[in-house]
Amino acid sequence: MDYFEALDLAGMRRAYPIGPAFLDVYKGMSADALRARQQAQFETVMAFAWKVPFYQRLWGAKGIEPGDIASLDDLTKLPTYSKSDLMASVEAHPPMGDFHGLDSYPDDRRPPLVFQTTSGTTGKPQPLLFGPKSREVQSRLLGRLYHLHGMTDRDVVHSVYGHGMVNGGHYVREAINHWVGAPLLSAGTGVETRSANQVNLMQGFGATAIVGFGDYIKRLATVARENGLTPGEDIPVRLISGHMGAEKRRDMSEAWGGAAVYDWYGIGDTGAIAGEGPDQDGMHMMEDAQFVELLDVDTNDPVAPGEMGNLVCTCLYKDDVFPIIRFNSHDVTREVTGANPLGIPMRRMAGFLGRSDNMVKLRGINIYPQGIGALLSAQFPQMTGEFYCRVTSRDGRDEMTAVLETTARDPEMAGAMEAVLRTRLGVAIAVELRAPGETAAMTGIETRQKPVRLIDERGA
Repeated sequence: MDYFEALDLAGMRRAYPIGPAFLDVYKGMSADALRARQQAQFETVMAFAWKVPFYQRLWGAKGIEPGDIASLDDLTKLPTYSKSDLMASVEAHPPMGDFHGLDSYPDDRRPPLVFQTTSGTTGKPQPLLFGPKSREVQSRLLGRLYHLHGMTDRDVVHSVYGHGMVNGGHYVREAINHWVGAPLLSAGTGVETRSANQVNLMQGFGATAIVGFGDYIKRLATVARENGLTPGEDIPVRLISGHMGAEKRRDMSEAWGGAAVYDWYGIGDTGAIAGEGPDQDGMHMMEDAQFVELLDVDTNDPVAPGEMGNLVCTCLYKDDVFPIIRFNSHDVTREVTGANPLGIPMRRMAGFLGRSDNMVKLRGINIYPQGIGALLSAQFPQMTGEFYCRVTSRDGRDEMTAVLETTARDPEMAGAMEAVLRTRLGVAIAVELRAPGETAAMTGIETRQKPVRLIDERGA
């Protein structure tokens, strides 16, 4: 069986509409009608997941049998799992673990395997396994978000996602080439294509959109100016779509000559989960394909709407190779409450607010390093958006220092920032200020797809 033989393109288009068809289908739909769609997909995914050794072990250890899980209402009976469980599977069953269902197929119906890995940001890279269906639906969902952001087939898109074995760059390229139809400049990170070469490439080919992590996209605007190019004029970027961290939307837009800026969220395992729409009022969860829970980081109980919790995802479309049932991302976010501005029955989330496995507990208070940059940049325009947090232990007491880049420094700024952190977070965090570019060696902004934001020196 070849890749295209394993696809039902017509069925995929009907099940996961994109472009204007997305809003046409879901605008005005009731929550009950959406739930019925989710339930039908969930039953198919669960039927396949029971064939996978990883789930047989995980669920069997809890005494769970197939008849115990009849609907989405029973989902909470199943345990969550995380990357550490998948990596343990890889160690026990090298090289790709036992969390796939390829061996359940007859030889002549076994789907082709698309094999990538995670970036290894939180440890050893994890295998990511896709069949043709799960690969194209994942790409199609991201294409849906790009359409919502206003990307068209007339754009020239510059991508700063990493390539190699890392999934991100390949997945984004497929989403744009297959489901938007735009030409893509696959420049990659600063290691793959030097930053100065990237801005010249963008000028030469007339890039109108940039996709990638906001940290590096912001850096490229500075590099462009250093090379005598004016973003928005010499490089006619009108649209930025990526993953925003401490960068303020206004500052990112101004850095690129007034470009529109959109945020979206996804994981290598699950693909795109949520993204902003034209309303830019929270990220719309793609709930026709993803079932999202937000759970307390300590108790694993559901949090109330509006409260922060770990994002746990069940993919409703991954029923061909690597099913995902209650995957705990350890990414922290919260639900945006209120009626959906697009008139669709899908919830919204606030985006990436930090990682619970990077969470530092100071005097009983949970601190997420990723959120410190966003909190301070909202009040101090002198911040460049580049920062990291350093954690040390002294006399048995954990201490955190936020090391922040600013364009201007005065003797009182660090104290003012410390006061804001103490007021907003309820705990003392020291602040050290650095000149632009001075944190790059620690964060790896030029070389890593996701910059380092936490340096833990407690075991040093």
